[in-house]
Amino acid sequence: MSAVRAGDAVAVEALLSAGADPDVRDEHGTPALCQAIDAHADEVVRLLATHGADPGRCGPDGVPPLRKAVDSGSPAVAEAVLHDTAAWHRHREAELLEARSLARHWYEAGVEAELRRRTGAQGAVARTHVQDNECKGVDEFSLGFSLGGATVRDGHAAILTNLEKVLGLRAPFEELLDRALTRPDQQHATWSASTLLLSHRRDRETWEAATVLRADPDPVHRLFGAEVLRLTHLFDDSEEDRFAAPALELFLDWSAEETDDAVLTELLTGLADHADPRGDEALLPHAAHPDPRVRRAVASGFDRWSPTFSATVRKALVDLMSDPDAEVRRGACRTVADGRDRAPELAGAMAALLDDTSRPVRAAAVHGLARHDDERCVEGARRLPPAPPGTSYEYEYDLDEVWRYERRRDGR
Repeated sequence: MSAVRAGDAVAVEALLSAGADPDVRDEHGTPALCQAIDAHADEVVRLLATHGADPGRCGPDGVPPLRKAVDSGSPAVAEAVLHDTAAWHRHREAELLEARSLARHWYEAGVEAELRRRTGAQGAVARTHVQDNECKGVDEFSLGFSLGGATVRDGHAAILTNLEKVLGLRAPFEELLDRALTRPDQQHATWSASTLLLSHRRDRETWEAATVLRADPDPVHRLFGAEVLRLTHLFDDSEEDRFAAPALELFLDWSAEETDDAVLTELLTGLADHADPRGDEALLPHAAHPDPRVRRAVASGFDRWSPTFSATVRKALVDLMSDPDAEVRRGACRTVADGRDRAPELAGAMAALLDDTSRPVRAAAVHGLARHDDERCVEGARRLPPAPPGTSYEYEYDLDEVWRYERRRDGR
């Protein structure tokens, strides 16, 4: 129970694997699952689900886990409670509809107003931004600790959207747009739930509704439309891929006239999903854009599948590898590393990054030189400082390329 309350997924997994009871209760009679929900520990909820925890077992407050998860405001926790395994697929439609009504109530009332109603507190609300899962964040509200207090996250609109998906209910495009606009942030779970759901519909009605937003005077509306269109093509893994050509043509025209930096970034990112030389030509004018988000999209967007980069693309990549923004430098380096062009000036630009102030950039340069069979990668890897705690595994995996280079070099 201590591991559950701490959200320590590694310890919980080890204990469950050793035979711990997933339905164990604490001294107050609260099941482990409810403790995990209260701790906003979605990974722990999933582990308990995998090991057979009962999703209908209530604590002393009589609140079922699904209702408790909706109240928490954490989309990640609510999704984990609805874990789609045979053992956990027991939620009756009535329970899901009740959960949907509760999520809608929170969404329409607003987190702060509902917190005040439930706690009776009138003091200041503490609000902080937190990661809800590894990809998306939410805001967390705390109020009324002198009266017992409560901490709730503001992902109820996302929970509502996800519950409708589970129930097979089709919310109108306009309603999903309205939900997203309450949290106009691409990294917020509410925005993401709407764009992802719409992109997976992959039908003409949704495509046309998103396309209409191109002409909207509000850049946030245009951003929403652009993201839905980009994701529609990105997630289309069918052989026909019927939205590929329309997406390319639309983004080529749209990016040439877009004035908002966030929308332009989304469009250029979308162009990178197409192996078409016109995409490179559309990216080039923005290589020196003042907004680093745009330059990051350019640096990572050039076609890596062509046998060689054009002279203008090659020069742009060399320039981008000396950009003041570390993510731009790293993106350009990864593009060169993954590309087929072995021009000496590209390797030279990567070698110049072996003493970069950013360790992820240095790791990308080592990786790129190794892929280019350049001996300088060995010394670069040797001089790379130890990875700080919490470093993404992606960066460290890059360094395995040095070992593969040495095997090729030595004929092993």
